[in-house]
Amino acid sequence: MKKKTSDATVPSYISAFPKDVQQILRKIRSTIRKAAPKAEESISYGIPTYKFDGPLIYFAAFKSHIGLYPMTKTVKEKFRDEIAGYKQSKGTIRLPLDEPIPYDLIARIVKFKMRENRETK
Repeated sequence: MKKKTSDATVPSYISAFPKDVQQILRKIRSTIRKAAPKAEESISYGIPTYKFDGPLIYFAAFKSHIGLYPMTKTVKEKFRDEIAGYKQSKGTIRLPLDEPIPYDLIARIVKFKMRENRETK
């Protein structure tokens, strides 16, 4: 029986992946929580979600990459040079699993989004 999304937790989401991917997901989670300790953590759209005065960041694991969302226009402009080497779509950047994950960049994006959310509140 499949769990209802409303019953899902970030740890249960992470535990569904292979051990090597779980390590990456746990470190992304701790990076986000350290950067935004008061952010609300939940599962939304079936993936880990963090909100503080609005959406901060979502992440999801796939076969060959981690997707980071929402990569708003302002985030993409602010971090243009740092994300230039990653595949992107309108609201996403893809971090390949076979390359080092830029945890510091994730933390800086979260902090930027927190400031942005406060300013536009």
